[in-house]
Amino acid sequence: MALVPYEESGIHSLRKFHNANATYNFVNHTIRIRQEWKQLGVAAVVWDAAVVLCMYLESGAVDLQDRSVIELGAGTGLVGIVAALLGSQVTITDREMTMEFLKSNVRDNVPSDFLDKVSVKSLTWGQSLENFSTYDLIVGADVIYLEETFHDLLKTLLHLSSDNTVVLLSCRLRYQRDQNFMDMMKEHFTVKEVHYDKNTDVHIFKAHKKAFKNDL
Repeated sequence: MALVPYEESGIHSLRKFHNANATYNFVNHTIRIRQEWKQLGVAAVVWDAAVVLCMYLESGAVDLQDRSVIELGAGTGLVGIVAALLGSQVTITDREMTMEFLKSNVRDNVPSDFLDKVSVKSLTWGQSLENFSTYDLIVGADVIYLEETFHDLLKTLLHLSSDNTVVLLSCRLRYQRDQNFMDMMKEHFTVKEVHYDKNTDVHIFKAHKKAFKNDL
């Protein structure tokens, strides 16, 4: 969501972000994602957490057919695109400044017969939430990294969640502040780790809103 410098170990790992495109194959589709590191920074490149989450979705671990899905802090939109290809009705969100970039990746990678399943909307966490209802599934890849957004991110997750909503967050736990956010979540959600990719050090957490817990 936030356009800020991002720490990643090693010059080699950063080099891939300067490529104009990144290519993936999911759901029998070749997906070519445009990247804009110089113009938009961290919001416009594909992070490992997004790829691992796409692999998890493609594995069938969650039933996506005809489910309503919202992606938070979508960046390039890769996760939302894969969810749509898997049969979901998807709302892909990020901040206003990324909208044209995000829409271009959706147009380039979602087949015409799937386009009615996808909408791209501006969403700044914690703001204008009345414009959004609840969803069957909330997904977010590498959205837990900027401490000043934690309260608004949690507020947004609570607003978008019904008692039946599943939340999937894919991330690395790099710093104590990341674990602090997970502790904040556990006050309002039942949270468990459902997947760990040792090659990328990416965790996937699954959460359900606790009954009778008040929103922030």
